[in-house]
Amino acid sequence: MDTERASPRYFDLDIWAPLDIAEAMIEGQFTAVAAVRAARFALLEAALAAAERLRKAGRLVYVGAGTSGRLAVQDGAELVPTFSWPQERLLLLIAGGRNALLRSVEGAEDAVDQAARLAQQHDIGGDDVVIAVAASGTTPFTLSCLTEAKRRGALTIGVANNRDTPILKEADHAIWLDTGAKPIAGSTRIKAGTAQRITLNVFSSVVMILLGRVYDGLMVDLQAVSQKLVRRSEDILTRLTGSSGEQAREALHRANGNVKLAVLLLHGCDVKQATDLLHRAGGQLRAALAHIGKHGPEPAHLSDLTIS
Repeated sequence: MDTERASPRYFDLDIWAPLDIAEAMIEGQFTAVAAVRAARFALLEAALAAAERLRKAGRLVYVGAGTSGRLAVQDGAELVPTFSWPQERLLLLIAGGRNALLRSVEGAEDAVDQAARLAQQHDIGGDDVVIAVAASGTTPFTLSCLTEAKRRGALTIGVANNRDTPILKEADHAIWLDTGAKPIAGSTRIKAGTAQRITLNVFSSVVMILLGRVYDGLMVDLQAVSQKLVRRSEDILTRLTGSSGEQAREALHRANGNVKLAVLLLHGCDVKQATDLLHRAGGQLRAALAHIGKHGPEPAHLSDLTIS
């Protein structure tokens, strides 16, 4: 396997000059970016399929072990504050559970039965999207969970750094990241991990944009859980509506911090009208604004809106 192979180029790495070591590590990061770009069409197909499935009530499920699992959890955890993705529609399954986030849990990645049980216990099914990540493409925990999820009807996406491996073959959508041998053989956190991180970031961002959780490049679904994010919400409103800071703050207060609702309030809707409009628009701010004659046409994939 490429992820385990020792490259002759790095055989005497430990006696290189420190600058040369650092440059080799940095070079590996560029290789990771190139690997993601080479996989962009498979990545896009997976994101499109996931967005379509998640338009309903399904969950986004991340699965992994070790470094890959921690990267998956990191990406998933960011969806709630960044895009207000509902916590109940997010499932993070890492081999070894919470303990594995901070330390290595011996034998966790081999827990095949536990992985299948987790898929069953959480009732993963036809409305759900499962993205399983493993550098080797063979990790037993990850493969078992993906296989059981697929058997139960979930849309499955496999991400791996070795070609033609079981996780890629089993998944409905396979994303192969050809990062090759690493400067430190077998260390996922270097090239393979960087490519996984970028892939997960691109995947989730594309999905959330397709689901209407970004407008004009702005995080209109953010959760203002800090003063910095409160200010960001106000800035978004002033940029989108031309309102003053005071008007933005008042609208956010009336909208209980919901930026999309506040935008509609500043365009003349009351809270009930704005809530109904967004509901009928499937949460798409652009479609809701189009219905009241603001900010251009509705996205082509949305049905016509009717407000009674």
